[in-house]
Amino acid sequence: MAVDKLRKEETLEMRKRLIGQSCRLFYSDNPVKIVRARGQYLFDENGMRYLDCISNVHHVGHCHPSITKAATAQMELLNTNSRFLHDNIVLYADRLAATLPSRLCVFYFVNSGSEANDLALRLAQQYTQHEDVIVLDHAYHGHLKSLIEISPYKFRKLAGQKEWVHVAPLPDTYRGIYREDHPNPSQAYADTVKDLIEEAHRKGRKISAFFAESVPSVGGQIILPQGYSPKVAEYVRSAGGVFVADEVQTGFGRLGSHFWAFQQQDDDFCPDIVTMGKPMGNGHPLACLVTTAEIAAAFTANGVEYFNTFGGNPVSCAIGLAVLDVIENEDLRGNASRVGAHLKDLLTKLKTRHQIIGDVRGAGLFVGVELVTDRQKKTPATETAASLVKRLKEEDRICVSTDGPWENVLKFKPPMCFSVEDAEQVACCIDRILTG
Repeated sequence: MAVDKLRKEETLEMRKRLIGQSCRLFYSDNPVKIVRARGQYLFDENGMRYLDCISNVHHVGHCHPSITKAATAQMELLNTNSRFLHDNIVLYADRLAATLPSRLCVFYFVNSGSEANDLALRLAQQYTQHEDVIVLDHAYHGHLKSLIEISPYKFRKLAGQKEWVHVAPLPDTYRGIYREDHPNPSQAYADTVKDLIEEAHRKGRKISAFFAESVPSVGGQIILPQGYSPKVAEYVRSAGGVFVADEVQTGFGRLGSHFWAFQQQDDDFCPDIVTMGKPMGNGHPLACLVTTAEIAAAFTANGVEYFNTFGGNPVSCAIGLAVLDVIENEDLRGNASRVGAHLKDLLTKLKTRHQIIGDVRGAGLFVGVELVTDRQKKTPATETAASLVKRLKEEDRICVSTDGPWENVLKFKPPMCFSVEDAEQVACCIDRILTG
């Protein structure tokens, strides 16, 4: 029996019985059963339409016909082990290379952002022959054991911090240690990384990598202060380490102005390793790591073959190529810039009407709204954020969620086809709820 033929209550009962309870649902007290989707819209078993503000995986829109066509055509022809020679993997790598700095020219295809970040950790440690890693506070880089160990968001709830992991302050100019009124927050935050490097050296330890999302998401939709990453890269490289940019959530034009979020820091800035994932396959499991020829050569020199059964298979790469075509043909970067700026402007105007909105930040279709009970003290309004998420779903059929250390930041990372009308609907409904 097909899942969509089950009654919602039956599906929920079976899920509780058969699926691990740590695999949580959105709206767990009254979950939505979604049976189909198109563009930025989700439809439940009763045909009710929901506006999706959070599915950054479905980058160019749910069930985009061009993606479905490309996947079906390649699936009917061939899908096989990626150790056979095939055009798609090299054509796709070549298309991706055209969006990146020329130094980033060697690709490894995998199936998830977690796999990409785990591989980045291996490459960094092999190339530098060092172990230690610097990460940002509240960071999340994946669910593998190796990545939980470098993700404060996870390890603080589990076994704790390893000796070889060093945590730098999150460069949050709204509520961090250096704020908007600081004369040079990028330098001040970069210097905290320099201090960690020096402290590690005093202990006889050496840095292999600085790992950071180009725009921290789980940390609360944080836009890094301009110039922070190039300065950190300078410090890390002088210590013999490499700079890893995690673009798993922010790549492929989500910020609008640039194809990759790290490019927003400085047009000339180039990380040593970039990882990418979620948006690549528009819902199909596809991810990747790109690095320099020198780092790739060191990884090859260890004599151990790297093999990934499904990474870069013909179907995955056909889908990846189709996603790139849609981004270009439908000007989705331009749409992200235009609609994202409009959404941010609407939400900023709401800030003047509602004291509970402490900050509105973001770029393109990556926007965060931080709710606080006191603007001076910046006290997180966690309960209000949860209530707002619930009411938007139940009263307006708008799907949003929260992030940040206190789950008080409303996050907006919708499919890139999100429209001006969608943005206006969201702002209007938030205004009504907060007013009421």
